[in-house]
Order: sequence, then structure tokens, then C-alpha cells
Amino acid sequence: MVDKILYVITVPMVYLAVAWLVLGVIARIVMVVRAPAHPHTLKIFPQRKAAPLVALWESFTMPTVRKTKPRFWIFLMLFHAGFGALILSHLDLLPQISIMPEDSPHMLGWGAVGVAVTISVTYFLLRRFASPVREVSVPADYLLLFLLLLTVLTGDTISWGNSWSEDGFVITKQDFGIYLNGLLHFIFEDPADTLYGSHYVVVAIHIFLANLFMMVLPFSKIMHAFFTVALNRFRRV
Repeated sequence: MVDKILYVITVPMVYLAVAWLVLGVIARIVMVVRAPAHPHTLKIFPQRKAAPLVALWESFTMPTVRKTKPRFWIFLMLFHAGFGALILSHLDLLPQISIMPEDSPHMLGWGAVGVAVTISVTYFLLRRFASPVREVSVPADYLLLFLLLLTVLTGDTISWGNSWSEDGFVITKQDFGIYLNGLLHFIFEDPADTLYGSHYVVVAIHIFLANLFMMVLPFSKIMHAFFTVALNRFRRV
């Protein structure tokens, strides 16, 4: 029974979560696009020169946040840099991509990426319990950050085990690569055949939390990330 549950989590649920995420994001974007026009203009920076490039630059550097909330800005930069590196580290697990040497037991960043993301997400969560952020927070904000923190921590357990432990994690980077490659090519084999050992449960929990995060994300405030560049563009033209 347990083996079947783990299989559902690590294979069918992954496809379901990704499909739910994509459809949810598309649905939210369509709702925003089809919404009535805003009665007031968003043009607060009357600068036309190179507006698209300026909007793109401001979306990633967030100069307004830097000026008004410098500490928050530092953690935002730490999170975005770490999250970008986290995406690369997961892609590096695929056999077709070799950012790190193919036989290397180390994750990209040797575990430092996980530290950066964990610290920043912890700060974002604790910040929600203090005024004035607490007054504008809703349960979904706490749920999403809590899910993200647990996902990162379980991922840290795997990453740190491979990069910092002398014996390493029972399941190697190469094993993960076989599993991810199977998902990519829609091979519905049981990952337990590759991700064997007691640590397989940790991997399954990590994947389960990641699935939940993807399913909740389209209905959260983090959806603003999909509109950041467009909003900054509107403010400039």
C-alpha cells in the first residue's frame, strides 16, 4: 500500500501538479486581461525612452523596494538569486545537461544555494507575523510560505547529504537524473526501482510538498510575478 502511495506522489501527481499550475496560471492571466480597464492611469513615471528595457531592469532590481525597505530588498535579492540557481541545479540533474561534472556527487553551489533560499523564505514567513505586514496577510500567504519552506528544507536534506556528508545521501545525483529523465520522457516506471533505500521517503516527501506548492501557487499573491514586467511597462508609457 505504501509503495503505491509513493508511486502516485512521485509520478502521476507530478504531472497533475504541473498541469494544474499551467492551467491555473493561464486562467488567472486570462481573467486579468479580460477584466474591465482600470479607471485611473498607472502611468506614474512619464519616461518613454527605452521603456521596455527599463521595465525589465526594474522588475529584477526593484529599486523602489530598495529605497523604501532596504532589508526586505536584500532578502528578495537573495531569494531570487537562490531560486534561479535552484532551477539550474535541478536541470543539472538531467543526464542531457552537465553544469557540474557528470560524475560529481555535489549539487550546484555545494549546498549554499539551499542555505540562501532557506534563510530568505524563513525571513519572509517570520515577517508575516509582524506589523504592518500581519494586518494585510491572509491564511493563503502563510500556507504558501510554509509549504515553500518545508519543500526547501527537505530539498536541503538531500542536497546537504550529497555535498556535505562524508558518506553522502543514499540516493545519488545520478539516481535523481534517471528519475527526472523518466518524468521528462513520460516513462511511467516506478521510481522506487532507481531511488531505492530508506532515503526514498525523504525524496517522496520533498516531491509531495513541491506538488502541493505548485497547485496552490496560481491562487496566491505570488501570481504577481507573472505580471511584474507588464506593470512596470505600463507605468513607463
